[in-house]
Order: sequence, then structure tokens, then C-alpha cells
Amino acid sequence: MKYNQLESDKQKKIKRVGRGISSGQGKTAGRGTKGQKSRTGKKLRPGFSGGSNPLLQQLPKLPGFRSHLVKPEIVKTGQLNKLAKAQINTLILHQAGLISSPYVKVKLVMSTPIDKKMTVSLNGASQQAIESLESKGGQFVKVERLAREKKSNQ
Repeated sequence: MKYNQLESDKQKKIKRVGRGISSGQGKTAGRGTKGQKSRTGKKLRPGFSGGSNPLLQQLPKLPGFRSHLVKPEIVKTGQLNKLAKAQINTLILHQAGLISSPYVKVKLVMSTPIDKKMTVSLNGASQQAIESLESKGGQFVKVERLAREKKSNQ
């Protein structure tokens, strides 16, 4: 069926409120008795809660809101064992597909013991991961996050 083939009933009859008791919407005309909402010319702004703190103002005060700090991506020691490199940094991890970008924060965590000597240069590592690296003669070097290159306006 197409839009131009739709057939509708006659126009909906407008409900005339406040026209006597027998009409079903007489006397208070469906507004209830007394109060600000029953009066004509009521002026209630959206979200007004009758003097108590409105919901939109309460929300940021509730617990459970997350920090805006970017969490580091996690690389496990078992993933480093699969790489055949002696030097590991964010560029190599990105090329291997272990992290989304070479410019993100990366933290090394322990999963399985490291089985070869390597030098790892990352933003952070767990204590167990560092001990596993040093037990095989490798070392961990803490470096700052790699900064993106600035675009020139030329």
C-alpha cells in the first residue's frame, strides 16, 4: 500500500471539556482540583519539580560517573612472546595489530612468563611483568606517550 492510497476516517472530533457534568469532562475539565496545574495561564518551565531539586540538576551528583581520563590499552606478556623483536615500543605493537594507534597509552600486564630477552619501552607495566622481563635479562623503560606530529598550514 502506498501513502497516497491510504484512506483515513473523518477528522477526529475535538473533545469539548468543561461543558457540564454529563459530558464526562465537566466541572474541573480533567485538570483535577486546585493546584498550579489546574489554573489557567499556568507557567511551569520544563523540568520544574515543585520546589525540589529538578532531576537534571540531581544527575551529576549521583555516584557512578566515569572519569574523563583516557584509560591505557592493555598488552599482555604472552602477546610479546609471539613477536620476534628484541626492541618493543608502541610503533611495533601497532604494526603487529596489538594496539589501535601508536599514539595511545599502553600498559604491559602479566599473563604468561616471558621466554626471551627483550627491551620494552612503554608508558607503564605491572610489577610482575617487569620482574618477568628482568628474569630473562631484558629491561623495561618507562617512556612518555608518543605525541602526534603537528600539521603545517602550508
